[in-house]
Amino acid sequence: MPQQIRSHTVHRRRFLQQSAAALAAGYFISESKAQVSPSPNERLDIAAVGVANKGGHNLEQLASQNIVALCDVDENFLRQAALRFPQARQYRDYRKMLEAEANRVQAVVVSTADHTHAPAASVALDLGLHVYCEKPLTHTVAEARALARLAAKNKLATQMGTQIHASDNYRRVVELVQSGAIGTVNEVYTWCGKGWSNGRFQPTGDPPPAHLAWDLWLGPAQERPYSPHVHPGDWRRFWEYGAGTLGDMGCHVMDLPFWALALRHPTTIAAEGPEVDPVGTPEWTRVTYTYPRLGGGELKLYWADGTATFDLLRETKDHAGMPLSSWGLGILFVGDKGMLAADYGRRQLLPQSQFEGFTPPEPTIPDSVGHWQEWVNACKDGTPTTCNFDYSGALTEAVLLGTVAYRSGEEIVWDAEQLRAKNSQNADQYLTKRYRQGFEVVGLQS
Repeated sequence: MPQQIRSHTVHRRRFLQQSAAALAAGYFISESKAQVSPSPNERLDIAAVGVANKGGHNLEQLASQNIVALCDVDENFLRQAALRFPQARQYRDYRKMLEAEANRVQAVVVSTADHTHAPAASVALDLGLHVYCEKPLTHTVAEARALARLAAKNKLATQMGTQIHASDNYRRVVELVQSGAIGTVNEVYTWCGKGWSNGRFQPTGDPPPAHLAWDLWLGPAQERPYSPHVHPGDWRRFWEYGAGTLGDMGCHVMDLPFWALALRHPTTIAAEGPEVDPVGTPEWTRVTYTYPRLGGGELKLYWADGTATFDLLRETKDHAGMPLSSWGLGILFVGDKGMLAADYGRRQLLPQSQFEGFTPPEPTIPDSVGHWQEWVNACKDGTPTTCNFDYSGALTEAVLLGTVAYRSGEEIVWDAEQLRAKNSQNADQYLTKRYRQGFEVVGLQS
């Protein structure tokens, strides 16, 4: 963390911890932090890091709150967001924004490229600010663990941007699985036909466009000449900034089995795909995760993306007679009494003939007040969020371990407690990374 921000943090802690007036005004203080807690009827003061595309959508969902500061490395994006929130102060560098705004805001939304998630979110958490961060929560496995620990230590309200988690459909699927409708689940197939691949740097020798602060966009990544076709749309194709299709979509799709089956940390991870490229992500991957199953035994969770699929998905027909592989993305729970297929909006018990006349269990999971509203409420009154950094940190770790297994070319025997591969130093190198000075992750040794 930059020394300037670190000094500001210490000053802020001391001020709040010594102020009796702060207690009377409604501050709640943890062992190491003090955090402003607005009353439920007050608007939350929010700063945003990344304000376009998904960041713009997040701001739309939070527009009922008080958006007081905007930060984006792209001046065009920043100008557009300022039209919507003209009273918000504008910044290009998240570090300067957080230093300047730490005593004026209660919460931060991080909607940047993956490689900047943890550096920005960790500084905010260390300043005692609640955080909403886009998926995947982080760019590396080690970062996910660091953010989860920092959020827990400072007792802050957190939420990862897996918005589909708040849907009615996901709730009903969880209830079906947990009611035993398909018996004991032995296998889960997850898939997504999207493709982020073949990132290639193509420096032209020209300077970056005037509206883009290229060095700030690179942030924690190594310095390199400006290359088009990276910002704003294709950075997911590069290992340096994203994690391909698995990194993009895994948290959305694997979220459902994680929730329904109370998964946490896999014991082994194996992956296959095209020959590994050191720069660009692959056209397809298949990953096999082994998990301990509640009640004993093991469970296999499979992932496929891009052009990859599984024979079972081609052979299994949905209620319209189409193969599940035609769904684009989905989840198939395979139990000893039947199967359950789902995507964002559908759920189907299979084979259909076997479940004619089936009566689903009564709903037991309360409706969500809304994914963003969950977080806003948690910031104000401490009510829990469903995708807090403890839950979503473990989910992100698992997703990213699939990319680690693929890049290492080895099956990983995973030690979750020690955060290392028991059998592979080659895999360990992909669990973390180096950071440029000034863009480090708080609580993580680089």
